[in-house]
Amino acid sequence: MTWLHGGWPAGEVEPLPECHDDGTTTVAGVRIVGDLTGIPLLKFALDSGARAVRSIVAEADFSPSDSAEGVLDLAIVGGGVAGIAAAVEAKRQGLRFEVYEASSAFSTLRNFPARKPIFTYPTEMIPTGDLCVSANVKESLLEELEAQRVAAGIEPVALRVACLRRQRGLIHVVDAEGGPDRRAHRAIIAIGRSGDHRQLGVPGEARAEVSNRLHDPQEYRDRDVLVVGGGDSAIETAVALADAGARVTLSYRREHFTRPKPINIERLEARLVVGTIAPEMNSLVRQIDETEVTLQQSDGSTRQVPSQAVFVMIGREAPLEFFRRSGIAIQGELSKGRVAACVAFVSFCVALYHWKSYSWFPFESLDPRAWIAALGLSELDPQSVRYTILRSAEGPSFYYTLLYSTLVGVFGFRRMAYRKTPYVKVQTWTLMLVQWIPLFLFPEVLLPWLGRNEWFIDGAPLRGVADLLWESYDGGLGVERAYWRSYGFILAWPLMVYNWFTPEPLVAWLVIGFLQTFVLIPWLVWRYGKGAFCGWVCSCGALAETLGDRHRHKMPHGPNWNRLNMLGQVILAIAFALMAFRIWGWAFPGGFVDSHFDGWVQGKSVLTYKWSVDVLLGGVVGVGLYFWFSGRVWCRFACPLAALMHIYARFSQFRIFSEKKKCISCNVCTSVCHQGIDVMSFANKGLPMNDPQCVRCSACVQSCPTAVLRFGRVDDEGVVVLDGLDASLTAMNER
Repeated sequence: MTWLHGGWPAGEVEPLPECHDDGTTTVAGVRIVGDLTGIPLLKFALDSGARAVRSIVAEADFSPSDSAEGVLDLAIVGGGVAGIAAAVEAKRQGLRFEVYEASSAFSTLRNFPARKPIFTYPTEMIPTGDLCVSANVKESLLEELEAQRVAAGIEPVALRVACLRRQRGLIHVVDAEGGPDRRAHRAIIAIGRSGDHRQLGVPGEARAEVSNRLHDPQEYRDRDVLVVGGGDSAIETAVALADAGARVTLSYRREHFTRPKPINIERLEARLVVGTIAPEMNSLVRQIDETEVTLQQSDGSTRQVPSQAVFVMIGREAPLEFFRRSGIAIQGELSKGRVAACVAFVSFCVALYHWKSYSWFPFESLDPRAWIAALGLSELDPQSVRYTILRSAEGPSFYYTLLYSTLVGVFGFRRMAYRKTPYVKVQTWTLMLVQWIPLFLFPEVLLPWLGRNEWFIDGAPLRGVADLLWESYDGGLGVERAYWRSYGFILAWPLMVYNWFTPEPLVAWLVIGFLQTFVLIPWLVWRYGKGAFCGWVCSCGALAETLGDRHRHKMPHGPNWNRLNMLGQVILAIAFALMAFRIWGWAFPGGFVDSHFDGWVQGKSVLTYKWSVDVLLGGVVGVGLYFWFSGRVWCRFACPLAALMHIYARFSQFRIFSEKKKCISCNVCTSVCHQGIDVMSFANKGLPMNDPQCVRCSACVQSCPTAVLRFGRVDDEGVVVLDGLDASLTAMNER
């Protein structure tokens, strides 16, 4: 399992409300800004608030002058940094707006510990809008922001908002105390991750000595204090208490700290050296008493540590109930409506892929052969392109491949318009051209047209090549050839098994397939990683990177899902076993294996390779779950070629490198990975990311708010190489 890459980091992604890059949500007219967009950085919060207002003003159907009496242009829920930045911009734009805040402006900052350092990087970033920051300590930062708020004349309205509701084209801001609704044409939610503090769920947690906030560390001088957690808040709390003279014990459930910023790790390590903080790694809190806390160690044993105060700094749950009440979808959540839609679409895919694979038509009138004959189109000149297309159109594969290629093209252009980086542009154009030329026009149109124009007849220069690659058969209106085998030029074994699993060995295809699968692809994986094929060539990847691009965040993460990655190894083993049986059948023709092999591979039974792997897993599951579990379900979990490349990747030089000191553990890189890779686990440790699931889509590199990640490789001596093609590809991710 470990050798086959079953032991990679498997961090999960915190559920957040669904929103696009511009903050728009599943409720028309409502945008999300600030921390809830997934980037917990002060400057990004400022930027997102101001940008949201500018985007609203730019909307074609928005006009401030049309605001009726009592209806605002904009309602801003939340008076934090992002909310006030939005308010400042709204005032500059001349909008009628109100800011609703349950406590006070910048309440999150006010609740930080005294003298807490605030990280205001990227230092070179200048946020959109007029609100700006330069201070890096709580008190001075708060003073700086308050001065700008007052100068701009922004006064939040004291209101606890229960939810937002869209009615008759307006956004209703619902008062939690039962007061009248406020109405607005647009709304911005800027409440941050201000949900409930996470709980330990142990006896004694409700005691007065237990807190989730540290206000003044000086209050705990000469006292025994336990801090629970392993993130930035926990580290900062422990350091502040130790510096104030408290005797601090830090309990964390894992062996190593992975999430805190490097500067916080350095501060912690300095206190560990002098002994002002005692670490308790791999420990869990089991009970909290008045003067001590019971910790359970990794071996199951327990011990008591003295503690007169406990700080549980394990984060907050995002205020998901607020969004559920507002009708805003939560990432990864399946409502009854979504489940019903998923079942309906999967059912459609069952019919679609059974039709595509077995030419199944429930009604004769839907059979293209019937209406082609009825229109007399089959009487056209056999040497014409029109005739060639119509003959190809007699089978469902033509229509399916045409639809598939069209979707890749349409959503490919959409992707390039949405992700405006040179890398995405080059990659998407490559995927579209590979799909349209060698995977559609070549086998479905060009080769049949050449054949009907006598390029492959006796005496023609290409007759020998044609006999090696495309066997002849009686097509009803003359001799045709199996041009569909040309898909094998791109789709290598065991993704394309049907050029290998033949009654008589097709030597040419065996040679081509062997060179692809066991020479060319291993070299590509060794040098550029698995994504050189999966992300730039493969037809499955073409649809996943285009149609599936907007759904990449829906891929489930976590250890249980990582275990399912091994399904591909099982299918790979079956493919190797069938290949062995096929060779046995060639060696002993007429035997049991030879007489039953076609039924094992291409029969209609659910136990055949074609139905269970190609139809069910590759088609129905792979495409049917696009809009609910991302477009890479098949690629990640079940593709046998991907499973083979995972073995090759064991020796690959490809890596994604990170600058550990710039990583803020925001988890954006992990959340956008539609292969389920825990990219952040590598980045915040400064380790090269070599998970073989990577398909080089560049989403993590492009989305990282602090530009931590870059493509690269390690040479045979283990030396990091960042120049050449990979450095160019990394640079191409810059907008």
